[in-house]
Amino acid sequence: MNSQLMKMEAIINGYSEGIALDVNGYVSEGSGENIFVVRDGKIHTPPLGASVLPGITRDAILALARDIDIPIVETIIPRELLYIADEVFFSGTAAEITPIRSVDRVQVGEGARGPITGKLQKAFFDIVNGHAPDRFGWLLPVGKREPVAV
Repeated sequence: MNSQLMKMEAIINGYSEGIALDVNGYVSEGSGENIFVVRDGKIHTPPLGASVLPGITRDAILALARDIDIPIVETIIPRELLYIADEVFFSGTAAEITPIRSVDRVQVGEGARGPITGKLQKAFFDIVNGHAPDRFGWLLPVGKREPVAV
């Protein structure tokens, strides 16, 4: 219910998505996504103990970032970091990897997908679309069935 209310409030106020804060006022997540903040070449994301959904796509982002040598910092994120971030993006089953171009009408970085978000998107989509080897064991091949007479 909290996620639905958060999304509704965001839309009423002219935004596409909301960003939740935890009980201590730190950044937590979107209405159905995990959030990542890029600052000075490092990815910052709230730890699982900070009211964060332990998302499957979140785990994929962390694995990809480690694999391509992007430093990760799991830490509490003050709201103000969103305003001075180089990049911010959501991840989730439906969102996949979605860049955020502004927060509270304040432009994030250049106002477009940043280079780290782009690298992660490319690596992610190359694997899930079969253009790169599945080195993480994420995919399960499904055989083609022959038609059966009914």
